[in-house]
Amino acid sequence: MAIGKASDFKIYDEQFWGGATEVLAQNTALFNGASGGAIQLVTRRMMGNYEKESFLKSVSGLVSRRDPTSVAAATDLALTQGEYIGVKINRKIGPVAQTLDAFRKISSDPQEFSFLLGRQWGQAISVDYVNSAVGSVAAALANVAALTNDVTGLATKTVTHSSLVGTMAKMGDASSRVICFVMHSKAFFDLMNQSIADNVYQIGGTTIYGGTVATFNRPVIVTDSAALVVSGTPNTYRTLALVEGGVEVSESEQREIISQPVTGLESLVLRIQGEYAYNLKLKGMAWDTSTGGVNPTDAALLVAGNWDAVYTDVKDGPGAVLVSQ
Repeated sequence: MAIGKASDFKIYDEQFWGGATEVLAQNTALFNGASGGAIQLVTRRMMGNYEKESFLKSVSGLVSRRDPTSVAAATDLALTQGEYIGVKINRKIGPVAQTLDAFRKISSDPQEFSFLLGRQWGQAISVDYVNSAVGSVAAALANVAALTNDVTGLATKTVTHSSLVGTMAKMGDASSRVICFVMHSKAFFDLMNQSIADNVYQIGGTTIYGGTVATFNRPVIVTDSAALVVSGTPNTYRTLALVEGGVEVSESEQREIISQPVTGLESLVLRIQGEYAYNLKLKGMAWDTSTGGVNPTDAALLVAGNWDAVYTDVKDGPGAVLVSQ
């Protein structure tokens, strides 16, 4: 059992301990308003392991030619239903244990320990939400050829304004539904370099002086999520063009954080442990309960075959994806 001891801390004499704590640096500001509502974070308590929602599928041939000179019997059309399925993901926090003696040695107390550790937990939970949401939708979209714009076989293999246009074009006349781009910083800076080089209508000057990149009046979320990188020689990168409600993360169970003193050891110990759960749902997609199963691993969420497209038209999905180098 790994329990922290005073010897694990740096004990300073006549010096000041700043009380700072290292937090994860990945950008997690992409939910709700930041993404224009493309990636939504909501609180909705849900029991069970899945969230299921039925819907009526489009009826093929619902409107057809009528012959006013005929009284022949018409063929009935049947209504059919499909089902959207989101999956619940269970998480634990810690446990983290430290001797009370360790806090006394640095003139601190367990309350400050809890506060600083809470900052790390909050950021770690946000990173978990982001990586699960971004990774799942990237994998699901890359599995649908009609929604994938792969430029790695072209002369220009990096992200450009033209490749963004090509990605939105995958949505056809529904391209206006695309309200946000999500990309890795490598792709973003490739686009910035292209803006400077092309200098279309002084875009280059705007980029240099204003630090902005033109993206067709749509916000860009830059996050270095490993889920946007496909390892290879060379690596490829996925840039998402998402519609409103393309991804939804629901805090589906109450978070529980328990702090407990532990006795019976050589030194008194404070242990803190927590747990929570959230549901992940993609627009127009169903989690495959047979292949993906209950409480999937991080790796399983990124398996394209675990997300089944249940829409009739690809325009009713979460968006489109650009694959670049």
